[in-house]
Amino acid sequence: MSSMEQISRSSIQAKVFEFALLELIYSKRDSFHPLWTVESWVKFLIWLSLNCGISGDKESLELFAKAMGSHLTTRMRKIFFERALEDLSLHVMADPAEGEVLVMPLSREKKIKKNDVIKVLDRVDLINKVSLDSVIWERYDSLVAIPWNSKSDI
Repeated sequence: MSSMEQISRSSIQAKVFEFALLELIYSKRDSFHPLWTVESWVKFLIWLSLNCGISGDKESLELFAKAMGSHLTTRMRKIFFERALEDLSLHVMADPAEGEVLVMPLSREKKIKKNDVIKVLDRVDLINKVSLDSVIWERYDSLVAIPWNSKSDI
């Protein structure tokens, strides 16, 4: 096998893995309650490890996490806690480990209005987890940063 075939084969395998991982996260992330919490993320990781044949004991779960590596785990977590709402042309990033929920447009032309932010927060079930007082929202060029209600709720 030529080195070019090996590069292509590796590239194809990586793309298939990435696609499968994305689809798995997209299809399962709303199954782990309470949504938008560290608890939901941990439940997802435990579910994933069990489905990979890892036992549920602490030592095995720690080994699984270490084997996944920080780069892959970080990428998965980002996907787990983000949503794109095409019809509203908005993207939400709501990792409870971060201090704020970020709402940004999917296109540069979109200007974010308060009403759009409220719609997206309601749609993704964040409406009761963040501050709805738009006075304390921070606005950057095309991004709105909304503080969580309190760390004890997440």
